[in-house]
Amino acid sequence: MDYSYLESPVGNLLVARNEQGLTAISFRGTPEEDWTRRDDVFEDVREQLRAYFAKKLRTFNLPLAPRGTPFQLDVWRALREIPYGETRSYAQVARTIGKPEAIRAVGAANGANPLPIVVPCHRVIGSNGSLTGFGGGLAAKRFLLDLELYV
Repeated sequence: MDYSYLESPVGNLLVARNEQGLTAISFRGTPEEDWTRRDDVFEDVREQLRAYFAKKLRTFNLPLAPRGTPFQLDVWRALREIPYGETRSYAQVARTIGKPEAIRAVGAANGANPLPIVVPCHRVIGSNGSLTGFGGGLAAKRFLLDLELYV
């Protein structure tokens, strides 16, 4: 597994990838002992994140290789379908994946998203419109939502 650190307006991000694609973006992560730092293999990620934060990119086009349960993978696919600048509730995401009763499980899968920003878990909010937890903190979530709102 290769990793690097990328600076962003929401903090220094740890990114990791394998041969299949991007496996992790972390706000507070540390690399595993057997990972290799390779800043040279993340130029595509760096460029797309720069473009996103500059409001020039709305949809990421990166090879992704998240690891999760089939349910988590379904949720993460649904998150990628939430349009830029829009939000969905956990209940709406649950209905999207055909499991309308799985609202809490959707919340757990959303919280376990290994690829925040690229897989836009920040676009999921409470049914009452409130911001809910986010791995990068609520200030980062608000920043990302505001970034997308004012285009």
